[in-house]
Amino acid sequence: MFGRSAAGETPAASENQLLGRRVEMTLGDLMGDPSKHHMKMIFEVDNVSGDTASTKFIAHTITKDYMRSLIKRRTSKVDANVIVETKDGYRLRVKASAYTLKRARRRQIKTMRAIICEEIIKRATFLTLNEFIREAVLGKLASDIYRKGKQIYPLRRVEIYKTKVIFEPRQIEVEEKETLPEVELEKTVTEGTITEGDGTITEHVDVETTAA
Repeated sequence: MFGRSAAGETPAASENQLLGRRVEMTLGDLMGDPSKHHMKMIFEVDNVSGDTASTKFIAHTITKDYMRSLIKRRTSKVDANVIVETKDGYRLRVKASAYTLKRARRRQIKTMRAIICEEIIKRATFLTLNEFIREAVLGKLASDIYRKGKQIYPLRRVEIYKTKVIFEPRQIEVEEKETLPEVELEKTVTEGTITEGDGTITEHVDVETTAA
């Protein structure tokens, strides 16, 4: 999804203790972009094989300090909270906010919220989990919402500030939904070297993306 980047080390007495462990890092660290340090990515270890630990995407969120910095006096903040299903069967809760240039009326806020929800649902329908998350965290989804929303009322900014996986299909269900057998879905995995010493296993975690 985002290439490969070292995420740190985590101790464990056995490989089984690594299962279910959360790995958190900022998008800035993941991509080597200091402007993305306000965005936190959360992964979970779901498999350990030999010296490799693989993870799955769990959620992303934006720091509270950054969110507070977007609020201005005499303006409106339009919040939207929607549950969507991606093309490969994942169900997500997505939260977004739009910030106006000046205070909006109730009817305008209601219309803006409907536009945000409609665009998020539509995009999820045509994208896999990895594709949708990439558009959400890199700003493409927010940019498209901004272009449509500003036709209703002048906007200053749109942010997709939180996504969370609330349901994931079984692997066989994902495979059945593939329409092009020669195309593999992108998979985000975490790889690491496990070093034994004094009964402790230390995992050096890397985040890696593979695509067909």
